[in-house]
Formats: sequence, C-alpha cells, structure tokens
Amino acid sequence: MGSALLGEVDSPGDKSISHRALIFASLAEGRSELSGLLESEDTLATSRACEQLGAKIERRGERTFISGLGGVLKRPPTGFLEMGNSGTAIRLLAGVLCGQGFSTTLSGDTSLNRRPMRRVVEPLTLMGADIRSTGQGTAPLVVNVCAGLTGIEYASPVASAQIKSCVLLAGLFASGVTRVTEPRLSRDHTERMLPVFGVDMPGPCSVTGGSRLKAADFTVPGDVSSAVFPLAAAAMMTGSKVISLQTGLNPTRVGFLRCLEEMGAQLEIVKHTFPGTEPVGDIQVTFNDRLQAIDVPETRVPEMIDELPLLMAVAATAEGVSRIRGAAELRVKESDRLAVMASGLRALGVELVEYPDGMDIKGGSISGGCVDAAGDHRCAMSLALLGLVATGSVKVDNAEYIATSYPEFSADMNRLGASMRMDTDGLQRPAS
Repeated sequence: MGSALLGEVDSPGDKSISHRALIFASLAEGRSELSGLLESEDTLATSRACEQLGAKIERRGERTFISGLGGVLKRPPTGFLEMGNSGTAIRLLAGVLCGQGFSTTLSGDTSLNRRPMRRVVEPLTLMGADIRSTGQGTAPLVVNVCAGLTGIEYASPVASAQIKSCVLLAGLFASGVTRVTEPRLSRDHTERMLPVFGVDMPGPCSVTGGSRLKAADFTVPGDVSSAVFPLAAAAMMTGSKVISLQTGLNPTRVGFLRCLEEMGAQLEIVKHTFPGTEPVGDIQVTFNDRLQAIDVPETRVPEMIDELPLLMAVAATAEGVSRIRGAAELRVKESDRLAVMASGLRALGVELVEYPDGMDIKGGSISGGCVDAAGDHRCAMSLALLGLVATGSVKVDNAEYIATSYPEFSADMNRLGASMRMDTDGLQRPAS
C-alpha cells in the first residue's frame, strides 16, 4: 500500500468546456482569446478540425488566439475530418456541418467509430439535414448539402449534453427557433457559453436561427472530472490531504463530490468564486476514516456520468455494499464501462454483481493483479488508483488513452506522493 498523498494540484482545463470554446470561437466573428484550454489528444482533434474548416488558431503559452470564421466555414481540403477518440467533437461538429453549403465526412478511431450516432442523426434529420451513419448507426458520418434546416422542438430521450449541444448548434444555421428538452438536466456548458459568444437565447435551452457568434475572451476552469482522481485517492489513503486548485464547480458536474461526502470523506470548498460563466473553487479532501458504502440516487447519475467508473473503484474500498443503478449509458462510452470495471474489479478480488444499468459492489481489501482498461481513459485511471491501496502491485493494460483527457495524470499523482509509472507500451502501474 502507498504512503499518504499530500499537496496541491492544478487540474487540467475542463475538456467539455475546451471543446466548446474552440468550436464557438472558430465560428465567431472576430478574434477570441482563450485561457486555460486543455491540451490533450481529444481537444487537439477538435482544434485541427476547426483549422481545417478555416479558423486560424495560435497558441502562446497558456493563451490561445482564434480568428473566427464569422459563420462562413470552408470545405476541408479532403472533405474529411478525423475526430480521433472524441465523441464530443464528432457530435457537436455534426450539428455545425449539417447546415453548411458543402459535404463532408466525420470519422474517428476504432473506439469512436463503435459509439452510437443515431442519437444525433435522428434530430438533425428532423431538422432537414442530409446526414447518414453506417448501417449500425455509428460513424463515419456523411454530411451532405441539404435544402435548408428548420428549427424544431426536440425532446431528447436521454439526458445528454452532446445531443443537446449538437441540436442547438444546428439551430444556429436553421430557420426559426430550436429548443431542446431533456428527461433530466445534463451538463449545461453550452447554454452558459453561447451568450458569452454573443448568442441571445430566447428561452431555456433554445436558439434562434441566424444568430451569429461574436469573438470573446474566455477562461476555461479546471476539469472536475479530472480533479476527482487525486481527491478520491486522498479520501482512500490514511493521512492524505490534497487540494485541487481553481476547479470548475458547475452544479451539473458535482455529483461525484456529493457521493464522496456521503461516503464519509472530509471535503471542503475553499476560495469559492464565480469569475465568469462557471463557478470555481479550490477543493480540499482530507482523509477521515474508512469510507462507507452508499446507494447512488438515479437522479444523480447525469451529474457524474464520467465519474461513475471512479466511484466504482472507490466503492471497492468502502465498508458495505454500494449500489448504482440507472447508468446504462456507461455501456456506450469509450468502452462498455460497466463491463470493463466489473472485469477489472473482479481481477483485483472485489465481490460484485453486474446489472444491465449498474452494479452492486461489496467493499473490502484490494489484491494486486493485472487488469485491462480496454482503451478507456477513465477506467484506466480508476483502476490505477486501486494500486495505491492494494496489497500488491496493480498493472493496467491498454491505458494509453489517458492522454485523451488527463496527460499529466501519473505525473500529478507522483508529485503528491504516489508511485506510478507509464511505460512506453502504455501500461499504468505503481512503480516497483
């Protein structure tokens, strides 16, 4: 087992917000200045796509300057945009591109091209787009020139910020008003950010066609979905105290922090401010005692959909049986996260029952072993943390996709006192 974790960490820029900032500034009229952008494989894919569409992007240290297109996009030289592993990039840009005067194709790596795309193809088709997926409803997405888009009122069948944002972005290029409703509120970064870039929203989650984005200066807060990893480790490891600095505290994103508190972690928000569209603060977690199992309310799942693999890992160390339901969406992420986490936890000696939409996890001691992250960055980081509290070393195979969201993960953890290394073949493990 590892020693205590102590210190402060700067969480990387928020990935969801970074994607949106790049796209919005690229669509805008004028020159935007962005600070704190995440520089990861996912956001670099978005940046390259925006450049292919004609935006001029220049990085100067922590600042990024974007000369936008004023709503007039250029056809990519090859007619093809490569999105890598980024589901946010492909779905949001599908909304942008279906209203343009040229055809293009959106594709990604093997993982991205397995994920469901009908969820955006269907509402875009209702708006009049000519957009087609594969027969399996996956990418590549072929976007053809259409006669024109018409605004719709769309009731999304699932709470998804990507679906919502895709439809709203398409609505900017449609006639009339486009409005989206959801069964539960998903993360609301798009609704918060569009007015900053000059879009007047006529009602909750709605846009008027023909609205033009205007350049803005914008600061991206730290990503709570990354910050939770060192914070969760502190809650599990005796004597630990970790502070994550200037981290986003959007109310639609703090479900994991609420769960951690309910499990008995000593958590405090200090320097809580609201410098722009998003609340931020320094989050401090101090080890208190062994964590206790909880039942996760289904209504909270959309607030922590990205953090559920980590919660499963934390639950494996808690006293009692933790229960998670209403999380079927995890099966269509970068991997089938329920299956990957169930397999990984079992390999480390954890007793659990897997359900179609969740898991029951009996906390106990963690043994060492080798687990497979299946190329999923969040599963890889979640399983790697268990190596800090395991009775033996933990080796995580197929962990290289950590670079899509948190390239400095192992370095940050080691600065706090952990012992991890990323091998050249992409393995994440505690160092021997």
